Amino acid sequence: MHTPTPEKPRVLIVNSSARTEGSVSRELTQELATNLEALHGAAEITHRDLAKGIPFVSQDWITANFTDEGDRDENQHRELAGSDLLVRELMDADILILGVPVYNFGIPAALKAWIDMIARARKTFRYTSTGPEGLLSGKRAYLVVASGGVPVDSPVDFATPYLRHALKFIGITDVEVIAAEQINSRGVAATEGAREQISNLMGRESQLRVTALAG
Repeated sequence: MHTPTPEKPRVLIVNSSARTEGSVSRELTQELATNLEALHGAAEITHRDLAKGIPFVSQDWITANFTDEGDRDENQHRELAGSDLLVRELMDADILILGVPVYNFGIPAALKAWIDMIARARKTFRYTSTGPEGLLSGKRAYLVVASGGVPVDSPVDFATPYLRHALKFIGITDVEVIAAEQINSRGVAATEGAREQISNLMGRESQLRVTALAG
């Protein structure tokens, strides 16, 4: 299902590469963001660089999270402050861009920590009589996946399907994958292929926008 993009959407860019220079995923997330801004404008672009540090789940965090919000003491509110900020960034965004380098067949530890911080019962999902329900519907996500040797969406890619599932769990079901795959063997062709995917996505988005305006 294609989620309509609002005029001047709010964009959240989350980069998880440990490389701050020479990162293909960082380069492509920025290129995608630039294209989206040129197409739609942007009310706000928020950058979250996980290489700069992110809290991990701890015993104190778990205790605070499972304490009713009204019953939390000052220390528990402080313990959840980092997670609350990350949740707020995600809730406020119309478009999520995730930079995803594939490390050892999966996602970087920092990105897994981000998922742990934003998958919060009663905030981004809730339990119902028929099972869990995501609360962040109406958003679009782009996964910009860069791999050295792993073919994206192959049986040995545990990053892309995991992220699709995690996002669906919190209600984000409109997910596009942009893949710069097998860079070690394909070289420039891998990144050029990803750029072509971005161009095609923007062309499709532009056409949808024209159709919506005409309607």
